Amino acid sequence: MSKLILTSEVSGLGSAGDVVDVKNGYARNYLIPQGFAVAWSRGGEKQVDSIKAARAARELATLEEAQDLKAKLEAAPVVLTAKAAGREGRLFGSVTTQDIADAVSNAGIGSIDKRTVEIPSAIKSTGQHEATVRVRAEVVATITLNVVAAK
Repeated sequence: MSKLILTSEVSGLGSAGDVVDVKNGYARNYLIPQGFAVAWSRGGEKQVDSIKAARAARELATLEEAQDLKAKLEAAPVVLTAKAAGREGRLFGSVTTQDIADAVSNAGIGSIDKRTVEIPSAIKSTGQHEATVRVRAEVVATITLNVVAAK
């Protein structure tokens, strides 16, 4: 087992500044060459403290930004124009998370990642629908989508 200091977030392992034990091959062949980690040493503890201090300062700023984005997302419904709709407003296909992310950015609210959008059930008709956006781990916004047919 190798003891490493993570320099960036690695899913399933930890975030920047964490000290982790991993198998030698994983450290030698993946984490260190990709720049995700450095070997742990006594002097490295100072580096861990500076990484954690920088992360705490960033988190405070991004938490405020996340709450601002949440307020903007929940303020007004987002209009999403569906390409083709049949009789009684049924869509040919369904609305995807990428469509929602594009509609939010076109509305001038801000940019969101399609992977943070969750749709409770498939949107296959025009009208009002809801979706949730995980802005941060602890900040979740519920957006109202107004799906309209393209003319």
